Amino acid sequence: MNAIFRFFFKLAGWKVTGSVPHDLKKAVLAVCPHTKWQDFFVGLGARATMRQKIGYLGKEELFKPPFGFIFKALGGTPVVRSKNMNLVESYAKAIKSADDMLFALAPEGTRGNVQKLKTGFYYMAVGGEIPIIPVAFDFEKKDVIIGDPFSPSGNFAKDMQEWFVPFFKTIHNVNKDWITNYEKGIFE
Repeated sequence: MNAIFRFFFKLAGWKVTGSVPHDLKKAVLAVCPHTKWQDFFVGLGARATMRQKIGYLGKEELFKPPFGFIFKALGGTPVVRSKNMNLVESYAKAIKSADDMLFALAPEGTRGNVQKLKTGFYYMAVGGEIPIIPVAFDFEKKDVIIGDPFSPSGNFAKDMQEWFVPFFKTIHNVNKDWITNYEKGIFE
């Protein structure tokens, strides 16, 4: 399956700049901007090109019939949420219990322009005691850009201003309201 994704990724003219360190066993890959329906397929192509096992977490309902087997085959991991545990705590628990877990998600949570990011990715990394790796899709240059791993401090505002926003500001054509807001210190 990876050979097929790799073939179409390269055929479409895409490339990967940067890499996820091969000795890194656990990390959250925070992918922005999430602007096109093709993002998922570009991500699968990039993962196949990098030849690394990078999955994603999803609510358990996604993994039920009729399409559950597809999500699992593409590297998805279901997370069971109990009545006494919120989603972020559940993900952090899954991360801690896994021997290795590199997974991607889109902190914007939608393809539209958002005023702020969903913070779950950040607190999953804090709770799971793992780094965050920023990943950008540049559709104009057909480039998947992978930044350096960053260990979150637990101070969301500080880390966004000092680390996350500067990375995404270097990416061509990423004009999102959340970047402008975070630069100005607006997090609400």
